[in-house]
Amino acid sequence: MSGAGRLYGVGLGPGDPELITLKAARLIGSADVVAYHQGVGKQSNARRIAVGLFPDGVVEEVLQYPVTTGTTNHPGGYAGAMADFYEECAGRLATHLEAGRTVVILAEGDPLFYGSYMYMHDRLADRFQTEVVPGVPAFAAATAAAASPLVRLTDVLTILPGTLPEPELARRLADTDGAIIMKLGRTFPAVVSALRQAGRLDGALYVERASMPEQRWMPVADVDPSSVPYFSLIVVPGDTKPALRGRENLVVSAPSLTGPDSPVPPAEVLVLGLGPGPDRWLTPEVSEALAGVQHVIGYAPYVDRVPQREGLTRHASGNTVEVDRARLALDLALKGERVAVVSGGDAGIFGMAAAVFEAADDEPYAAVPIRVLPGLSAVQVVAARAGAPIGGDFAVMSLSDRLKPWSLIEKRLRAVADADLVLALYNPRSRSRTTQVADMQRILLEHRSAETVVVVGRDVGRSEESLLVTTLAELDPDTIDMKCLLLIGAGDTRATAAGQVWTPRFADLSREGS
Repeated sequence: MSGAGRLYGVGLGPGDPELITLKAARLIGSADVVAYHQGVGKQSNARRIAVGLFPDGVVEEVLQYPVTTGTTNHPGGYAGAMADFYEECAGRLATHLEAGRTVVILAEGDPLFYGSYMYMHDRLADRFQTEVVPGVPAFAAATAAAASPLVRLTDVLTILPGTLPEPELARRLADTDGAIIMKLGRTFPAVVSALRQAGRLDGALYVERASMPEQRWMPVADVDPSSVPYFSLIVVPGDTKPALRGRENLVVSAPSLTGPDSPVPPAEVLVLGLGPGPDRWLTPEVSEALAGVQHVIGYAPYVDRVPQREGLTRHASGNTVEVDRARLALDLALKGERVAVVSGGDAGIFGMAAAVFEAADDEPYAAVPIRVLPGLSAVQVVAARAGAPIGGDFAVMSLSDRLKPWSLIEKRLRAVADADLVLALYNPRSRSRTTQVADMQRILLEHRSAETVVVVGRDVGRSEESLLVTTLAELDPDTIDMKCLLLIGAGDTRATAAGQVWTPRFADLSREGS
C-alpha cells in the first residue's frame, strides 16, 4: 500500500454525541484531517454530532454532494454525477494520505450501513492503510426510543430500503418476522401502502430523529406523510407478524368442521399453475383467481411470485413437503377460507395438483371441492423456443427418484426409447442426484442413434435464458442442473440449418421396428 497516511471510517452513532464510542472519540481527537458529507445548502449532521471532539487546527474536508433529490445535467444522469463526485472526493483525500496525514471520515450510524463512507472505502482501501470503526446504527436507537422488542428467539430480521418497488416491499414485509424500513421521506406513502398490503401496518412504529433532542415516535398509521424527514425509519416488531404466515410445518386442525353441523361450508381449494416464470405467461384466469383468495400456499420461490396485497396471507415452505402443504390448504378450506395452492409451470405436470388430491383422499377432506386451473408448462415453452420438437407423439418423464425407484425410471426410459417417442425430461439433476443424466444418456444410446437431436432449455423465460441444440452423444451431463428441461428427439426429429428443431407429424413407417 502506498503512502504513510492512515484512513479511518468512523461511525458516530445515530445522533446523540454521547453514543459515540470511546475509540471513535479518540481517533477524531487526534486526526489531522476530518472529512464529512453534506447536502447542497445544508449543514452536515455528522459534523454537528462530532464537532466537540475536533482538535485545534484540524483540516476539515467538506464533501458536498452535487445532487440529492434534484435533477442534474450530467450526461450520465444521477449515477454519473455521483460517480464523478466520489472520484473527486477520493482524490482530495488521497492527497492528504499521500502526505502522511491521518484522515478520519465521519459517518452517521455505522460506516458500512447505507452510508457514503463505503464509496470512499471502495476507492482508497486498496491504496492506504484503512480501519473501520463501527457505530451504533440508527435502527438500534429507534427500537430503544420506542422501547419495542424487535426480534426474539428464532425470529428473522429484515432491513429494507423504502425505495424498493412497492410490490417487492410488500412481499418482503409479509415474509419476514421483524423489519426495519430505512430511506423514507418521499417514499413514505408507498411504504405505508406496502405495510397495509402485507398486513403489517398495525403495530408498525415510526421513529424520527432517534436519539436526537427532536426525537419522536408514534404508530405509522398516525403519521402525516408531508412531515417525514430523511432522519426517520419504521420499526416492524416480530411480535406483530400474523401467526399463520410463512410457517412451513403448520397444519390447521379442524376436525369439528367436517360434519353436518359445521358452522361454515368448506371453501373450494384452487390449484394453480403460475407458468414458467414471466408475468406475461400467467393466464388471466389464474390471475383473477389469485385476486380473490385469502391464502396462497406453495414452494417458497413460487409463493414469492404472487404479489402481496391486503387481506392475503402467504404460506411458503421447502421443496419436499408437498402433502403437508396440501393438508394445510384443505384444513383452511374446511374453515371456509379461500385458498390457492400454487406451482410453477402447470400444476398438473409434476406439480401440486396430484399432491392435493393425494391429501384429499383422507376422509376428513371428502367435502372439500378442488379445482385445478392450468398454466403454461415448461415443456411447452422450451419446445416453442426450439421450434416444434413435440409436433409428433411425445412422452414426459421426471428423472427424480425421490418418489419412485430408479429401476422404474430406467424401465420407462427403455420403453419410451423402444416406442421411438420424443422425450421431455423434468428434474434432470440436483446437488444430491448427480448421475441420472449420464445414466439416461447411456440407456438411450443403446436404442437411438448418437446423432439424435437434443434440446437443452435453461431458465427459459427469464433473463438468464439459454437454449442449446446438441446431439445425444455430445450432451454433457455435467452441464445439466435443475434449471434445465431436456427434449430428446425421436428418430425422425430433425434440426434446420438455422438451428431450429422439429418433429414431423407423419410417421416414417420404414423405421418401424428399427
